[in-house]
Amino acid sequence: MTKNPTRPPVPTLPFFVVFALCALTVWTLLRGGLWLYAGPGHASHVFIRGLWFDIATLVWLLAPFMLLSALLPQRLRDSRFFGVLKWSVLAGALALLLFGAVGEIVFWEEFSTRFNFIAVDYLLYTQEVIGNIVESYPVGWLLSGIVLTAILVSVLLRRFIAFDRAPRTARGRLLLLLAAIVLPALSLAGARIEQMEGSGDAFADELAGNGLFTLVAAMNRNELDYMRWYATLPQQEADEVLASLHVERLPLSAEDRPSAMDDPPHDEVPFSRRPRNVVLVTIESLSAEYVGAYGAPSGLTPELDRIAAEGLRFANVFATGTRTVRGLEALSLGTPPVPGQAIVRRNGNDNLSTVGELLERQGVVPMFIYGGYGYFDNMNSYFRGNDYVIVDRTDFPKDSIVFENVWGVADESLFANALIAMNRKAAEGKPFFAQIMTTSNHRPYTYPDGRIDIPSPGGRRGAVKYTDWAIGQFMREARKQPWFADTLFVFVADHCASVAGKTRLPVAKYRIPLIFYAPDMLEPGVNTDRVSQIDLAPTLIEVMGKNGDDHFFGRSFFEDEEPLDRAFISNYQDLGYLRGDLLTVLSPRQVVKAYRIDPQTLESTPVEPDPQRVKEAIAYYQTAADAFKKGRLQLPPEK
Repeated sequence: MTKNPTRPPVPTLPFFVVFALCALTVWTLLRGGLWLYAGPGHASHVFIRGLWFDIATLVWLLAPFMLLSALLPQRLRDSRFFGVLKWSVLAGALALLLFGAVGEIVFWEEFSTRFNFIAVDYLLYTQEVIGNIVESYPVGWLLSGIVLTAILVSVLLRRFIAFDRAPRTARGRLLLLLAAIVLPALSLAGARIEQMEGSGDAFADELAGNGLFTLVAAMNRNELDYMRWYATLPQQEADEVLASLHVERLPLSAEDRPSAMDDPPHDEVPFSRRPRNVVLVTIESLSAEYVGAYGAPSGLTPELDRIAAEGLRFANVFATGTRTVRGLEALSLGTPPVPGQAIVRRNGNDNLSTVGELLERQGVVPMFIYGGYGYFDNMNSYFRGNDYVIVDRTDFPKDSIVFENVWGVADESLFANALIAMNRKAAEGKPFFAQIMTTSNHRPYTYPDGRIDIPSPGGRRGAVKYTDWAIGQFMREARKQPWFADTLFVFVADHCASVAGKTRLPVAKYRIPLIFYAPDMLEPGVNTDRVSQIDLAPTLIEVMGKNGDDHFFGRSFFEDEEPLDRAFISNYQDLGYLRGDLLTVLSPRQVVKAYRIDPQTLESTPVEPDPQRVKEAIAYYQTAADAFKKGRLQLPPEK
């Protein structure tokens, strides 16, 4: 009888080496498949640089496994349970690698690029994105195929290799620990997304990258490059278009741009005298549809309604975006929203031509007062870098806080501490500009009991009514202060409560309240011009009689020229320009669409884009994005 030959021993490898080989194989096959699909070319650029980015990404994924391998006791490494666990983990890791590869294939088919900020954006709109994927692809079959493939590959690998269980020497463990720390650090220092470029072929440059690497880079940089992704104009033509719209300062280079101090106020304003101080109350998520003065029948805002009746109400104001940081960007910097993440959250956002920087140079103390922790969303860094004095939750005495939740202190405590900060500046004889950011009108919608007739948590309605109550309390206390008569109070929302609608940019959902209140200086009235959040910054500079109102893309409400009847609305990637009854929308991949807006309902109907409106939209958005990127939003140094 012939005996079966003895099976030769299989090679043994550390787990992290097997995982590395699997990852490099999946990523190389993915790159090769996309390379063939896109059209072969620039092979050395694609595959050599691609290997570099794969390795730069891989060392981050390997670090936890190397740490475990270095620290685990030998008895556990020798156990049968741990051997089974390692093969199970490998199968799971393979499934995730394959899932990522399938995701990149789908993304490439749509955008012909590696993961970028559009992919980050999709993480924010999970309901819409998942719904679209389910309707567009056989998700069940794809997931089943991924799982079965991962299991099959793991079973096959087990026939040909084994995991190394040899005892680790002290020196070997130390080397693994050092590798787990040093290799990611080297990757962080040496790998840059710009290294993908250089072939002269956009497809080849993209294929040279690694999807995980580009995704993390997009999350870190928080941007979509306007010039690459959106419709453009020659910059000289864009500058000419903006000049025709009375935006003439910012397209210039920092060296050529006149000093803010050479730009005195020149327009008439409806004030009997210029206010010495301004208090800008930025109200979290307050849509106009909740405010009685704007037609809401619910009676949630009696205090704001009273203020609106005694002040100047702006009836047609539109927010630029959907998050607090976008509203803060518009209100402080007066710029159209740049695609991707707001400037507040980006690097290089200090010493900009903000309201605070301009006023601080003219003897006014700018303050940012927030009821939460201002490190959230980079707010403190942004405002501090633009010469604002920061007052946030960390500065409030504990006995002044009557209630707090995860987002911050109750608005009444915020306003009480804001009064203390403003009184301190007034006592020093200094005029101030105080931007107060509320928090209570935010999920979980909790607030102190006994203030309003809606028990906490009261949902959006209860939070709106509580914030309104707190504003009433604040104003009653403010009237007692010696600086009240010389102060303009401005009430505005950072953004709306919701922008969900039938279209990506539902115009009606961007409408917000804006009220000027200065009973000793300003007659009651209603302004019906359509204006944008970005117009408030130059307006406040003009109203205070300070220099620099032309250093914004927005323009004062009280300009001598005819109103522009325009607004800017956006989400992270769609950039809307509303002028007259036409909404022009710029989207990635140079897509331009237009919608006719009903003047009463603000409902939209698709129409052909108007060439002039398209030029205006491009001129604003392209120049704003390019100006920030190239440092032209920064003020020239003081002379």
